[in-house]
Amino acid sequence: MQLYNQSTGSEWKIDIDTTDAEPKEIAKKEIDKALLELVGCENLVVLTGLGTSLHVEDILGQRLAPTMWDLWSAAKDAVGEHEFDNILKSVNYTPDDGQENIEELLTNCKIAIDFIDDSEETEEINSFVVITEKLIHDKCNFLEPDMELGVHADFLRRTARRSNQKIRAKIFTTNYDQCFEQAGNQNGYVVIDGFSHSLPQTFDSSYFEYDIVSRDNFSKASNYIENVFHLYKLHGSVDWERTTEGRILKSENTLKPIMVYPRNNKYEMAFEPPYLEMMAAFQSALKKPNTGLLVVGFGFNDNHLAEPILSAVRSNLNLKMVVCDPSLMPNGVSSPLGKDTSSINPHLKKLKKLIDLGDPRISLLNCTFEELVPYVPDMVAQDEREKHLQRIQLMQVED
Repeated sequence: MQLYNQSTGSEWKIDIDTTDAEPKEIAKKEIDKALLELVGCENLVVLTGLGTSLHVEDILGQRLAPTMWDLWSAAKDAVGEHEFDNILKSVNYTPDDGQENIEELLTNCKIAIDFIDDSEETEEINSFVVITEKLIHDKCNFLEPDMELGVHADFLRRTARRSNQKIRAKIFTTNYDQCFEQAGNQNGYVVIDGFSHSLPQTFDSSYFEYDIVSRDNFSKASNYIENVFHLYKLHGSVDWERTTEGRILKSENTLKPIMVYPRNNKYEMAFEPPYLEMMAAFQSALKKPNTGLLVVGFGFNDNHLAEPILSAVRSNLNLKMVVCDPSLMPNGVSSPLGKDTSSINPHLKKLKKLIDLGDPRISLLNCTFEELVPYVPDMVAQDEREKHLQRIQLMQVED
C-alpha cells in the first residue's frame, strides 16, 4: 500500500515490501491517521465502483464481476466476429489497440440509430445494442444466494456500525450487483435503500428519511438500533424494474432491469428518476460540515460524479477525503500494470495538485478494496449479537 498526501511531502510512501523500517512505520502511521480522521467524521460518505467487486470469486477461484474488457469480449463473442466488425464500421468506431471501450461503442451505436437511413443496417445496430445490454445485466447478476462476502461484511462492520450519536453511514455505489445488500443481509444489517418494507417493495426517496428504533412494551423510550446504513445505487440495480404505471419495484427475476448501462451519455440518464433523487442525496451529503468521503474502486471517469466531488472539495473546508485505487501510481505494489491515473485522469490530477499545494484534507492510497479494509479502523467493538450470529453461521456450516 502506498500513500500520497501532504504529510508524505507530496511523494508516494510505501507501507509494505520495504527493507527500510523507519519509512514503512511512518507511512503506516500516516495511513492510520488519515483513515481514523475520516471514519470519525460526523457524516461518513462512501463512494464505491467496480473495484469493490473485482475480488469476488466462485468456488474455483474465478473472478465473477466483469471488467469493461470482459464486456467488450463477451459482446464480440455473442454476435460473432464478422458481425461485430460490421457494427464497428457502421457506427464509425475504430478503437486504438488496447483501448477498446464498450462505453464509446454503445454511444456510437445510439447516435447511429438516429442518423442512419438504411433500415436494415439500423435494425442490426439496434439488435446489437439489445443483446449487449442484456449481456451486461447477466454478467453483473453473478451472486448466488449462499455466497459469502467476507470483505464486504468486514467493510460494513468498520463503517456502518457507528455511534448512535452520529449520522448513519451512506454508501453510494455505481455497481449494479448486490454485494452490499447480500453482505448486509448475511450479517444482520438493516439496509435503508429507498424501498418500502412492504410487498411489493416500491421505491420512494422519502424512505431515506426513515430510521430504525427499538422499543419494548414496558417503556416509552426508544433507542436507535445498531447496524443500519443507507445504500444508494446511483446507476440502478439488477433487481429493479419499472412498471407500466412508472413505479419502481424490486424484482429478483426481472427481464427489464433499471440500469444506467455503461455509455458516455450517463450524465443525461443520471438525471431521470430515480437517479435524480440519488444524485441530489449525493451532492447534499458532500456539502454537510464535518464530512468524510471515502472513494474506493471508482476511477473518476464519470463526470456526473467526479464534478460534484471536486465542487465539494472547492467549497467544503471541513471535508476530509481519501481516494483508494490500485492504479493511482505507476509500478506500485498493487499496480503491476504500470498505470498512473492520478497523473492522467483530469479529476485526479486536480486532487493531486491540491495535495502538492499543501491541502491537508486529501489523501491518495494506492491499494485494492481488499487491501484497504483491514486498515479501516473498527470504531465499535463487536457486540454479543454479532458474536452470536457468527456462532450460528459456523454451526450451520459444520452441519
